[in-house]
Amino acid sequence: MRGYLTTFLLVSVVSLGVTVQGQRQLFPGTGDLPFSSAAKGDGLIYVAGTIAAQGDIKAQTKAVLNSISQTLTKAGSSLSMVASVNVYLKNAADAAAMTEVWRETFPKNAPARTTVISDFVVPGALLEMSAVAIPTGGERVVITPEGWSTANPYSYAIKSGDRLFLAGLVSRGVKDNVAVEGDMTTQMNTIMANAAELLKAAGFGFEHVVANRVYITDGTKFGEMNKAYVPHFPKDPPTRATVIVGLPGPQYQVEITMTANKRPKQAFSTPAADGTPGRPSATLSSAIKVGNTLYLAGLLGNNADNKGNMEAQTKETLARVGRTLTAAGFSWSDLVDGMVYITDLTGFDAMNAGYRSVLSKDFPARATVKAGLVGADGLVEIMFIAAK
Repeated sequence: MRGYLTTFLLVSVVSLGVTVQGQRQLFPGTGDLPFSSAAKGDGLIYVAGTIAAQGDIKAQTKAVLNSISQTLTKAGSSLSMVASVNVYLKNAADAAAMTEVWRETFPKNAPARTTVISDFVVPGALLEMSAVAIPTGGERVVITPEGWSTANPYSYAIKSGDRLFLAGLVSRGVKDNVAVEGDMTTQMNTIMANAAELLKAAGFGFEHVVANRVYITDGTKFGEMNKAYVPHFPKDPPTRATVIVGLPGPQYQVEITMTANKRPKQAFSTPAADGTPGRPSATLSSAIKVGNTLYLAGLLGNNADNKGNMEAQTKETLARVGRTLTAAGFSWSDLVDGMVYITDLTGFDAMNAGYRSVLSKDFPARATVKAGLVGADGLVEIMFIAAK
C-alpha cells in the first residue's frame, strides 16, 4: 500500500489536464487513482479531498490550501470564490493552529466551514480538506444574520443564486458564541433553531434544504438525534449521511452541515434489486433533484451475505447508487463529487477495488476518511452528487 499512498499524496497536491463529458468537466491528477482532483458541473466546482502529509499542522494546512488554490485556478475559480470547505482533522488539539493559517488565507469573507475529527489513509497526514467553489464571475454573498457574533473564522453561510451553503452548526449561542451544553435533544434544538434563523436571513426555509451531513460523537444517540431532526422536514426530507466522528469541542455531541436550493425539487427512493419502487422514508430521501443537480444520500451496502467484506459492501453500495441514479434520470457519467466513509483504514484498498469494479475511468472528485457508521455491520458509506 505504501507506493499507492505515495501516489495518492501527489495527486492530492497536483491537478493536471481537463476531460469534458457533456456538461461535466473533470480535472484529473497524476497517478492511477479513482478520483479526479476536481470536477465541474451545473455551475459549481467540487475539489477532492486534499492532503499534504509533510510537516506540522501549519505546514500541512498551508500546503493543502495552496494545492486547492492551484486546482481552482485550473478549473476557472479561486480561493476567494470558495463557498464551502469540509475540514477533517486528525487531532482536535490542532484546530487552533489550523485556524491560524486559515485566517491568514481568508482574512475576510471566508467560506462556510465544517470541522470534524477523523483519520486518513496517508501516513503522517494531519488534515484533509475538500471544497465547493463558484466559478469566477459568479454570485457569492456572505450571509450573517443581524446580531450574530462575527468572531468565527468562517462565514455562517454563502449564497450563490438559488443555492445556499451553510457552515457546520453546533450547539452554540449565535449572539455570544458560547456553547449551549446539554443532552442530544437540547443540542439538536439549538442547532435547528439557529439553522432556521440563518436560512430565513438568506431568504430560505427548511423546505429548501436538499442535502445534510450529520456528525455525531456517540452512535447510541442516533435515535435521539433523529427524533429532534425529523419534524423539521415533513415532506421530501433532504438526503443525508450520518456518521460517528469526533468534534473539536468535547462539549458538542452533534454537528450538522446543510445545503439548500430554492429551485423546485423532486425526491426519489432507491428501487429494490428486483426493480420494484423504493419506499419513501420519513428520515431522508435517497436522492433529491434540483435543476440539473442530483444529491444522493449516504448509502450503505451491508447485508447478510457480505458481513465483514469491505469490497463486497462497496460493490453493493454502488449497485444501490446505480439504481438510484437511473430512477432519477442520471448516470454514472454525471457524477461530480463523492464522499466515502470507511470504518477501517486498512480496508482502503478493498474499498477501492469494489469502487473500480463499477467506476473504472473518468472519476468524480472524492474524499475518503475514517468514520463510524450507524448501520449495523456497515463498513462503508458513500454519498454522491451528480450534475448534468
